[in-house]
Amino acid sequence: MPERISPTSVTGDLPEGLLDAFWAYENALLDNDLDALDAAFAPGDATLRGDAGGLLVGHDRISSFRGARGGVPARTVTSLHVRVLSDTHALIVSENRPSSGGRGLITQLWVTHPDADGWVIESAQVAGAPAAMNTAVWRVLGNPLVTSTASRGGALEGETVAVKDLFDVRGFAVGAGIPEYLAEADAAEAHAPALAALLAAGASVRGIAQTDEFAYSIAGKNVHYGTPPNPAVPGAIPGGSSSGPASAVAMGHASIGLATDTAGSIRVPASYQGLWGLRTTHGAVDSGGLLPLAASFDTIGWLTRSGSVLRAAAASTLAAESQQPVEPQFVISTELLFAADPAMQGALVDAVGRLETVGLIAEVAVVDLGDTSGFFEAFRTVQGAEAWRQHGEWITAHPGVLASDVASRFEVASAITENQESSARAVLAAARTQLDEALAGRILLLPSTASTAPSLTADPAEIDAARAATLALTCFAGIGGYPALSVPLLQVNGAPAGLCLVGPRGTDLALVDIAATFLP
Repeated sequence: MPERISPTSVTGDLPEGLLDAFWAYENALLDNDLDALDAAFAPGDATLRGDAGGLLVGHDRISSFRGARGGVPARTVTSLHVRVLSDTHALIVSENRPSSGGRGLITQLWVTHPDADGWVIESAQVAGAPAAMNTAVWRVLGNPLVTSTASRGGALEGETVAVKDLFDVRGFAVGAGIPEYLAEADAAEAHAPALAALLAAGASVRGIAQTDEFAYSIAGKNVHYGTPPNPAVPGAIPGGSSSGPASAVAMGHASIGLATDTAGSIRVPASYQGLWGLRTTHGAVDSGGLLPLAASFDTIGWLTRSGSVLRAAAASTLAAESQQPVEPQFVISTELLFAADPAMQGALVDAVGRLETVGLIAEVAVVDLGDTSGFFEAFRTVQGAEAWRQHGEWITAHPGVLASDVASRFEVASAITENQESSARAVLAAARTQLDEALAGRILLLPSTASTAPSLTADPAEIDAARAATLALTCFAGIGGYPALSVPLLQVNGAPAGLCLVGPRGTDLALVDIAATFLP
């Protein structure tokens, strides 16, 4: 039970029951009494709660956030200021001292609501004790951690990089999102070439950012380090496995996320958090110094807040001779469009219609990709077989270390036979030819993800269904070895989503240039 203190200052006549409601709320916080906390906030869609992670609107969203967060550290209220605004409204500002150190500040608008019993909170702004760093986002942080190697200037001068914890950073070990793996890893003797290219262009490293375990997920939730925030959709998952770099960029802690994309790990967080994200042509960026997941599909790319920074990062890394132009001829596959949920389908159709109306793209054709029914299963089989070859020995030697969802994927992967893998590779080889012929050098437009970011508190089955639907879209770029660019062009019920451009191999920079005309 928190120790009650007398109000430090009161303006107006103190209403009956107000302070009792305040202290009951403080007590419920420390006990993590979810029912009492729900009752303390005003019902309805107008209730507000804000903190450094963003603004939650509506009682249900606040309740979902609280259920996923868990309890708060013990704290002592050190001062209490009450401003009575009317018989039905009062403002309370309280200072607190958490047991973990620092100071917090909370501002609450309390009201008597017709659908509630007594005083309830209609709006709250929470400012907790500032953390030295958010360890759900960063594994290591510096200012900078690694300086630029450019002698002077450079296309990326002043830009900062969040490096996904799969790349070699000289002097640091790769942790791959797993503390036990990090503890056994040796420090890298040299930077990964993809990182060295950014440093040579004038960028510096802000820090090493978190990833899902072995990058075998697209959710962005890590049981060891926590889930990075999604500042674009507070209370929603950030998208993975490049969740750390994506959140760092979205929050403004870095301007470039150096990341990987095997089955969507750049495009998914880009879509969920309203970022630009480029999966490069397979093999276009040197993968030296990168811990693989499935080498047949692993690619390196970047997450940024703007198209111009993305282009500069890509141009600083990609070999100019490997790049080629592409005509701005666009196609849509109704099969892939219908794989997304109805709201996403509508957002994409509306966005394409706007681009056609203003003349930024010509009429979009509908393409028949042929029978693609076995493509995703073949992709998943080869990915799983390669992932198990890469990490199976370590996983076998460390039972119980991985989260249940990641562990179950590796368990399935461990049972894939040579014949199953061989058959799947034959399907993928034929699929690549089939896609090349159907697309015929044109740019495929599709949703970057099947939906907007699911809630942190969504049922695991719901998140898994969203994952499967999204992978059915994202796997096509991996199968073809194509570059795929997620552009933050869509909005669904106030949440961001990406329009994805999939182009012929070697058109990475051309895709960015074309997409740059879509947004101011």
